[in-house]
Amino acid sequence: MTDATTGGRIATRIAAIPPSATLAITAKAKALRAAGEPVVVFGAGEPDFATPDHIVEAAVAAARDPQNHRYTPAAGLPELREAVAAKTLRDSGYDASADRVLISNGGKHAISNAFNALIDPGDEVLLPAPYWTTYPEPVRFAGGVVVELPTTAADGFKVTVDQLEAARTPRTKVLVFVSPSNPTGVVYAPDEVIAIGRWAAEHGIWVLTDEIYEHLTYGDHVFTSIATAVPELGDKVVIVNGVAKTYAMTGWRVGWMIGPADVTKAAANLQSHQTSNVANVSQRAALAAVSGPLDAVAEMRTAFERRGRRMVELLRAIDGVEVLDPQGAFYAFPSFERVLGRTIAGRTVATTLDLAAVILDEVKVAIVPGEAFAAPGYARLSTALGDDDLEEGVTRIAELLGAG
Repeated sequence: MTDATTGGRIATRIAAIPPSATLAITAKAKALRAAGEPVVVFGAGEPDFATPDHIVEAAVAAARDPQNHRYTPAAGLPELREAVAAKTLRDSGYDASADRVLISNGGKHAISNAFNALIDPGDEVLLPAPYWTTYPEPVRFAGGVVVELPTTAADGFKVTVDQLEAARTPRTKVLVFVSPSNPTGVVYAPDEVIAIGRWAAEHGIWVLTDEIYEHLTYGDHVFTSIATAVPELGDKVVIVNGVAKTYAMTGWRVGWMIGPADVTKAAANLQSHQTSNVANVSQRAALAAVSGPLDAVAEMRTAFERRGRRMVELLRAIDGVEVLDPQGAFYAFPSFERVLGRTIAGRTVATTLDLAAVILDEVKVAIVPGEAFAAPGYARLSTALGDDDLEEGVTRIAELLGAG
């Protein structure tokens, strides 16, 4: 029986949205763990470190202050917007006034705000793949068209200007640019960033750049902000960032977008009707984070780099598994293509979806299949977990698949 007015119980545009694959897998793994199963979770991109003490103490003090018990401006606390602008200048060299900063309920909300402010129905968004599972959904919700640009390990998981130009049409509105990358861990070199930015500027294409992993690069790889490196982009660039990864604050839900004043104002108007302001206690914690030292960040980066090297070493010992060295973020993105087609634990494994299911069922290890990132044949394994768990988890996978 269908609804008399809509033809269905759920609105079509909402029914078409799949759940976050990373959160779904992590939730299933946590449920198994709660039931007593010894599950190792390589799922969600969530630092295993505690939020630094000075940030927590700022939140405790904020909770006791009655001024934080009331509504505040929808776009964010003025002092936090100022601090985010200052932090952005410090960390990436990009100079923006506080009125161009919108504080949002995490990075996902910032991305959604930005796309809703920029996209009209039919506008095309260029999205290099593999990509983080959330990027396409707010584009489609806004009525935009996602144009995927596939990359592979052979080309370093990097999109080229030639690919971008081949995909450009009169409806191309936005390019999504992410470095360091989730899920691949790839970092674009400065000259590559500049070439892509200049191409976008030449054709009047907006760039939405996600800089959430800016502080997590390894070896000789460095973060380059496309907004700073290519001033020719002018007022057609939006930066998305947040406190989640840098300060181990995924649960605090504070992100932001920085864009031209008119775009930020439009997105703030939207947010004023959707969520009002971000929780004030979380905003006060974020203020302490972005205004404070980066010592804890350096410690986390050292741990993530060490874990990444060890994970790659263990993965490469598995017959049929190939993986690039992580350059940034906290993920390994191995190819299991040569494993597919085998019979494992009595089950035929045709896809990495099948493989992830077998690995979870048989050895209680949760990985995210590449299908979630438009990269079938690959899988994402987070290195944001303890060293012992990392060793145990990959060892279980190796024992199941057979070491080379």
